[in-house]
Amino acid sequence: MDNNGITPRLSLAGITKAYPGVLANDDIHLNILSGEIHALLGENGAGKSTLVKIIYGVLKADSGTISWNGKPLEIASPQAARKLGIGMIFQHFSLFEAMTVTENIALGMPGRQNMAELAKKIVDVSQKYGLPLQPDRHVHTLSVGEKQRIEIVRCLLQDPKLLIMDEPTSVLTPQEAETMFKTLRRLAEEGVSILYISHKLDEIKALCHKATILRGGRYIAECDPTKETAKSLAEMMIGTNLTAPRHMDNSDRGPVRLKAHNLSLESTDQFGVNLNLLNFEVRTGEIFGIAGVAGNGQVELLQALSGEKTLENTDELLLDGNPIGHLGPVARRKRKIAFVPEDRLGHGSVPDMSLVDNAFLSAYRTKNLLSNGLINSGKTRDFAEDIVAKFDVRTAGVDHTAGSLSGGNLQKFIVGREMMQEPELIIIAHPTWGVDAGAASAIHQAIIDLAANGAAVLVVSQDLDELFAISNRIAVIAEGRLSASRDINEISIEEIGLLMGGTNSIDSADNQGGAAHA
Repeated sequence: MDNNGITPRLSLAGITKAYPGVLANDDIHLNILSGEIHALLGENGAGKSTLVKIIYGVLKADSGTISWNGKPLEIASPQAARKLGIGMIFQHFSLFEAMTVTENIALGMPGRQNMAELAKKIVDVSQKYGLPLQPDRHVHTLSVGEKQRIEIVRCLLQDPKLLIMDEPTSVLTPQEAETMFKTLRRLAEEGVSILYISHKLDEIKALCHKATILRGGRYIAECDPTKETAKSLAEMMIGTNLTAPRHMDNSDRGPVRLKAHNLSLESTDQFGVNLNLLNFEVRTGEIFGIAGVAGNGQVELLQALSGEKTLENTDELLLDGNPIGHLGPVARRKRKIAFVPEDRLGHGSVPDMSLVDNAFLSAYRTKNLLSNGLINSGKTRDFAEDIVAKFDVRTAGVDHTAGSLSGGNLQKFIVGREMMQEPELIIIAHPTWGVDAGAASAIHQAIIDLAANGAAVLVVSQDLDELFAISNRIAVIAEGRLSASRDINEISIEEIGLLMGGTNSIDSADNQGGAAHA
């Protein structure tokens, strides 16, 4: 029982889990009541993912006790967890790329499913919770944000008694997030317990009744987040004072480095989004932010900017006034362009390769990691270790695989790998997705410093707080079209959120053939 004599729905006592060289969970205690929205907070690598995998039956604790409604038990598998009524949405998706949305959801449902009826349920639930999905689409055609929607809907279809949610609003507009909060509050009122993991601390304060804080695999405190500030929560997580990023003076911008002029691209995916006459400029020394809900052309835009998809009209994309629309990724990297992709596992890194090898992949030219056609192992290892040290990547060593890192730590590694190549232009998709407050602040400061040192920075993100913290100018992509850019001081988060949701017209002078300007 808790201090008020109430039996928790879920109780953890003395949970410990060790890996070679790492004590992931060290004597952790946690109580979640019926109808309670309980936050689990901690830095990347604090032990959150390990703990929730133990609750969900993916991992077995080395020691400690799990109790469900006051009765000790062993959760032997995710199937056993689901039978109890525990549902979980993982940060890294457990989806089969070659299957449809309906087929993927059916795999996580008990018994044999009537696929037509399930498809109808998917539409009903996805519409109810503001998470639009097309049941017949194949997963490999979806953006990261749309894949997360599948995980959320699949969980909600199973009528859970305890719902574990890992960064559920990372791909939602502020308006959509508020709709989800209303849903979660209603579920809590109906008695559903929710274990909520998020690095958005203002969100935790607005939604959660209690918060348990982990640091370095150990229990630190339980608190009432409504009585804390976002800063005090962050400082409990990191164990030190949090410094906000220092934004550079908006007047420091130099000449145009990247220019898109009537950039159009027809998607090769039947469910993709065509880009239609996009116009924008990114200047030396500035950070240009592009906001938008997942699935509105971000994938296609990032493919066009990285060179993964070339343009028929090469003049639609200019670098320092020279056409680059015909160049592929390697040729663009030779021109000192760096790229942080949306999907960190598989696109930004090779999961089964070591951090040393992953460091080599995009930096072998810029960091001179080849000697007479052979990999210079010493220099490559030094580079990987420099990334780990400078960006505080929590890992047992650079010989460990990329897939062994937590999502936030892998993100720090990929961002660090690209930034430490000292690019003149960097394109970053979702720079701090799944990253804790301390690491997010450090990444934001690194982005600001890179721009202050003369780089042009283009950031694509669905996190409006992030874009407003670092950008000089911002535009919104919706249905493959781009709004006029606005100075960050001339527009509100609410206005951007409405544009993201398609409430206001996306039409602008920029999309009539004129380039975006400050």
